This record gives sequence, C-alpha cells and structure tokens, in this order.
Amino acid sequence: MQKIMTLARRELSAYFFSPMAYVAAAAFLTIVNVVVLWPQVLGLEVEALFRPGAASTLRPLFDVLAYALVIVMPLLTMQLLSEEFHTGTVETLMTAPVTDAQVVLGKFTGALLMYLALLATTLVYFALVAWFGKPDWGVAGMGYLGMVLLGALYIAVGLFASSLTKHLLVAVLVAIGILGLSTGGTYLVTLMLPAERAAIVSKFSLIDYFGYFTRGVLDSRGVVFFLTATAFFLFLSVKALESRRWR
Repeated sequence: MQKIMTLARRELSAYFFSPMAYVAAAAFLTIVNVVVLWPQVLGLEVEALFRPGAASTLRPLFDVLAYALVIVMPLLTMQLLSEEFHTGTVETLMTAPVTDAQVVLGKFTGALLMYLALLATTLVYFALVAWFGKPDWGVAGMGYLGMVLLGALYIAVGLFASSLTKHLLVAVLVAIGILGLSTGGTYLVTLMLPAERAAIVSKFSLIDYFGYFTRGVLDSRGVVFFLTATAFFLFLSVKALESRRWR
C-alpha cells in the first residue's frame, strides 16, 4: 500500500507540471460555471441555479458533466502511461521494486485524487445553493457518490487507453471512443433494436446507472456495475503493462 501511495503522490505532483492537466482543469471549470450560471449557452432548459425560483439542486450540473467528462477525463489521463512509454521512463518503473499492479493502482489513485480535487470545486456552488435554498442533502450526497464512481471508471478507461500506446493523441481518441460508446452510443443502439435486445444493451449504459444516483437513489446494481467495470479496465491495464516485459 505504501508503494501505491508513493506512486500516487508522484503522479499527483506531475499534474502540476503538465500543460494538458491545466487544459483539462480549465475545461472542467468552464463547463461547471456555464452550467451553473448560463445553462442556456448549452441549450439546457433549466434556470441558472442562482436565479429566483431556481431548483435547489446540482442535478443539471451532474447530468452535463457525465457527458463532458467523456472529453475531459481522457485529456487528464492520456499521459499516465503513454508519456512513460514515449520518454522511456517506463523502463525505470519496470526495473523498480514494484509490481505492474502497483504501478497501475498508483497512477489510478493519483489521477483519482486530481479528479476529486476538481470535483471538490463544485462544493462551493452547493454551499451557495444550501445557503439560499433548501436542497435535499440525501439527493446531493447520492449525486456526488455517483460522480465519484463515474469518474473512477472514466479514469480506469483512460488509463487502459494510455497503456496501449506511446502516442498521447491515440490514447485520447481510444478513451473517447470507449466512453462515447458506453454513454451516448448505447442509447443510439437501443433505438435501432427490438425492445428485448435494447433492454440487454441498456444494461451496459453508464448514463442509465448514473441517473439513479442523480435522482437520489442508491441502487446496488449501479454500485456493482461501476466498481466491476473499473476493476475490469484496471485489470486490462495491468495485463497491457505486463505484455511490455515480453516485447
């Protein structure tokens, strides 16, 4: 565990020297501010949170971020392993007294901490909503839990994409492709299938499971789905890193 946290701290500190990390953070914060203050810019039919009569909830923000993170998270995770391959520093990692699983978990934890720091900035808006209104704290808590689980899965997918190539752009495109298929892609597929098959495909939709959390429902199926999918992509990342030893 100590080695994982050491690698996580190393990865977290590296974000402060990565230009793309600042680009991803700027994109995240811009989307948050637009949704909260000027939702009409994105075509959302909801009132800005701080206008008279606005609902005391951050659900519109969470719903938009679920899709926006399809782009933002690959930018945040593309360098996790791709940069190591590109610069050759992966050889140092592979000869260090750490296992491939510890490397993957360390990088995953570092990226997750960075994401949690970004997500924490939205608490300012929730505090203001709580000050001027009467939000449902249970619904808010479930919404943030859903955002953490969703973000963890996005990071695992981005890490897996980064483990496949030394080219940052390729890692970004692969991650966006996987996440795009798992969000909007599954919805489009269900529209073209009979009801029975559509029901099967919908079980792989991230947005459907995430929707339960934003509505304040703690659905065990959603928790199991996100944790299982996250573990699956972390496992694939470990195997992709292990395969490097045999090349």
